[in-house]
Amino acid sequence: MRIDYPRSAKSGLRRFVPSWRQLLSLTGLGVLLGVVTFAVLYTVIDVPKPNDQALQQATIIYYSDGRTELGRLGTANRTSIPLAQMPIDVQHSVLAAEDQHFYEHGGISIPGIARAFINNVLGGSQQGGSTITQQLVKNYYLTQDRTITRKVNEFIVSVKIEQQLSKDQILEDYLNTIYFGRGAYGLEAAAKAYFGVPAAKLTTAQGAVLASIIRSPGGYSPENHLDKLKGRWTTTLDAQVTQGWLTQIQRDALVFPKILARQPASRTGGPGGYLVAYVKAELDHLGFTQDDLTLQGLKVVTTFDKSAQAAAVAAVASDRPTLNAKGVRMGLASINPQTGGIVAMYGGADYGNPQFLNDATQSIAQAGSTFKPFTLIAALESGITLDSTWNGNSPRTFDKPDGSGQYTVPNFGGASYGQISLVKATANSVNTVYVDVENQPDVGPAKVIDVARRAGIPDSVVIADNLTATLGTASPTALDMASAYATLAAGGLHTPPTSIGKVLGSNGGVLYELQPKLVRVIDQDIVANADVALQAVVTQGSGFRAQALGRPTAGKTGTTNNNVSAWFVGFTPQLATAVNMFKPTADGASNLSMRGVGSSDPNHSVTGGGFPAAVWTAYMKGALKNAPVVDFPKPTVPALSPSPSPSLTQSLTPSPTATPSPSPSPSLSPSPSLSPSPSLSPSPSISVTAPATASAAPG
Repeated sequence: MRIDYPRSAKSGLRRFVPSWRQLLSLTGLGVLLGVVTFAVLYTVIDVPKPNDQALQQATIIYYSDGRTELGRLGTANRTSIPLAQMPIDVQHSVLAAEDQHFYEHGGISIPGIARAFINNVLGGSQQGGSTITQQLVKNYYLTQDRTITRKVNEFIVSVKIEQQLSKDQILEDYLNTIYFGRGAYGLEAAAKAYFGVPAAKLTTAQGAVLASIIRSPGGYSPENHLDKLKGRWTTTLDAQVTQGWLTQIQRDALVFPKILARQPASRTGGPGGYLVAYVKAELDHLGFTQDDLTLQGLKVVTTFDKSAQAAAVAAVASDRPTLNAKGVRMGLASINPQTGGIVAMYGGADYGNPQFLNDATQSIAQAGSTFKPFTLIAALESGITLDSTWNGNSPRTFDKPDGSGQYTVPNFGGASYGQISLVKATANSVNTVYVDVENQPDVGPAKVIDVARRAGIPDSVVIADNLTATLGTASPTALDMASAYATLAAGGLHTPPTSIGKVLGSNGGVLYELQPKLVRVIDQDIVANADVALQAVVTQGSGFRAQALGRPTAGKTGTTNNNVSAWFVGFTPQLATAVNMFKPTADGASNLSMRGVGSSDPNHSVTGGGFPAAVWTAYMKGALKNAPVVDFPKPTVPALSPSPSPSLTQSLTPSPTATPSPSPSPSLSPSPSLSPSPSLSPSPSISVTAPATASAAPG
């Protein structure tokens, strides 16, 4: 068929003007070509999977109350909620501002595109013709690229989405995806960022503010463009009147709401950063993947008590040394003995200002005499009684159990006590007595190590299989010691420490819940008898500062030779807490002497009964402020000889008026060698290997 164009029957310019038949044919051909092109594209273009950015929901970590936020994992500030939790007036505000005919079109608004084109050509403010469906497709499925290909994909996918999803579902996805400024993605995050309330509690006026911000979060930010925002807020509300979603009376009654000042971008800093990092490591250990933690919007309820944590931070700040204390650090870990839940943790002053390790879960320090309770329990299990008497003079020399020679040990300050009971030796931390006890044929280093392991000291902490074990040459973390003493507080029942109470999915379903499994590792009567001696440490001995707690308390001080560490580990029936103090080298590989710390005297010795006991007491006062006073269980079979002397019986009953020993008793130990050991923490913990021939004194 011959096409008569240019038209032969015409002359001049008229030859190039198509006839009406030609125009009709061209129009029909164009429509047909468009339909065919659309059909082909509709067939070949699939709805893609949602992009990662659109799916990102940060994991929110809460204190044990399940309401107070501790921190977040992931970068996206988004919490998806169902449309039913978004007030209808807020939905109407968004429709009025962004797509008034959303429930009428099929994903594409030709009039909207035409209006935007004409307005832009005529020089008006730049407008987009995108519907809410198109905006969802661009943000949820595609990218922000400004290309023809992306625009074509957006057009086709928008039509397809309208066939696959209900209008309500599209609106819900949109309101959970769109960016509102202030780092907030989705309506729930925006409601909290601008008004401090969940989306369900937004008022009509507040919802109109958020709807007005969507078009340009920067251009309508209340910080920089409040007048423009108020103008668009007015337009948004007027549009709702036009659409019949508000009456004029309702509209006139609304006033522009108060917007919260913008909060600085949060960072995982301060002492709380160490808690968040520990929780993250434990979630990893429980099997939650990186995608789970950054995309799924999990809610993690921890075991950390907000008040107890505040008390821990305040106690370290107020009672740590300040004089000659450069480089000195303190760690604190506190555990609920009935659940293993970590109630509070002090890992350092500021996680945002990096230091070598978390001082509660990774930094190590020689335990000193805080290991003596394990020897005490081993002795009681072997039939040794609390009223048994021992030579407390100093120094004393012992034959090593393996027959390899002799071991000489002094007491702290060279003090000699004569013949004393095991209770008094515990209260005054008498090294010569405890080495003697450990050296008994029915006790021995192996049994002391076994008790320590049963109580909760992990295998990663190397304990020397020799007479130095009772003197604490091993180097655990504060959390290790808190866990072991929690076993004593629980009457010989042990459960591993944890910071995770519950993990909820974004829909509220329980994905994990702590179910403590308390295992009997030490006989209850043995522990009750050990508690008698450990209470005497507080009422009569080196832990006298803890008397200020004003409730039944048991514990043990620990100080090492050369003053490389100092500890106080103590407990009530409700709470076990360990506090350590040390001065690491620049690389954190070992600890330096703290001699002279906290004093103008360069030879002053730091002891566990000093700063650590003061921090422990201040913390426990705050943590147990509203807790009832609970007595320790009385042993049903006291570990006494048949007829203990009256004076000894008196000493076995701790008295708040007892005169304390003026100085704590340290453990004496060599400098450790270091080797890495895995832990539930962002960086490896460190364990100490003490040589089998370690000795605290010449000989």
